[in-house]
Amino acid sequence: MDAREQLKHEMIEEFGQAYRAFGMSNLMGHIVALLIYSPHALSLDEIKDHLRRSKGPVSQIVRRLTDRSLIRPVWTPGSRKSFYEIEPNIFANAFNNMFVLFKNNTRIAKKLKRSLAELDDGSLEVLKSRLHEMERFYEMMEVHYQNFLNEWAEERVRLKEQKDEQTGA
Repeated sequence: MDAREQLKHEMIEEFGQAYRAFGMSNLMGHIVALLIYSPHALSLDEIKDHLRRSKGPVSQIVRRLTDRSLIRPVWTPGSRKSFYEIEPNIFANAFNNMFVLFKNNTRIAKKLKRSLAELDDGSLEVLKSRLHEMERFYEMMEVHYQNFLNEWAEERVRLKEQKDEQTGA
């Protein structure tokens, strides 16, 4: 195996482990890594062949990745096959997917606090305190996540400007 193939293999394995650590399918990570590595869009058949997997699971995961805005279908002239590439803003989109989960935790804490207020007879002070802490934690997290996303948007503009300067575009 040459150095490029070794790098591709290592990247695919690392992404698979990372996705699994987040509770997702390692195949999801493998497909994302393969598309990040690939300089051009790949067909479903190419993806399954590179990863040595059957078409059914690859197709299912491709749909999930598309739904999460991590990859996107690409029309290729002269072909009736479906081709896929990473979304240009894949990293922010992945971050936003996690952000949605944290916003949901804030919503849950607020809802439970309202339910608690309706039946609180003074015996649930510990629960009341914990729900308040949960709400504040996720509210603060939302602020920090949004600030990060704003900073990232500015950084992406800078990165694009640097790339354009280097390529003379």
